[in-house]
Amino acid sequence: MVDVLRVMHEWSSWAMIVVCGVAGTWTVAAHVRTSLDVAAMWSMLNVGYATVFVVTATGGLVVAISDVEADGTHMFYGFLTFAAVGVIVAYRHLAQYRYLLHGLGSLFIMGLGIRGLFLDPVLPS
Repeated sequence: MVDVLRVMHEWSSWAMIVVCGVAGTWTVAAHVRTSLDVAAMWSMLNVGYATVFVVTATGGLVVAISDVEADGTHMFYGFLTFAAVGVIVAYRHLAQYRYLLHGLGSLFIMGLGIRGLFLDPVLPS
């Protein structure tokens, strides 16, 4: 079970990085050219935010049900990524900056995901 969760955590991390990167780039481009603002863009942003939850949940479950001790920095990046989604969603009412908020926020989440993925998440026992 733990091995399945570890694989899910890694693959969902890659999915989060790719989806948030594409959605962030698309949304920043929509700030410049509003014709790019289509429903698919917002759907992709929501999928990216949902993958953050999946990554956080699977990582938390791996630590909770196994004897693995995760690196504190890796867990900090996971928490920061999860908190970033909360901040982005909390400020969604800023209509004049919504493209930049979601776009740059998604690129920030992508960067946190890349950084967290390349940290060594498991401490030697």
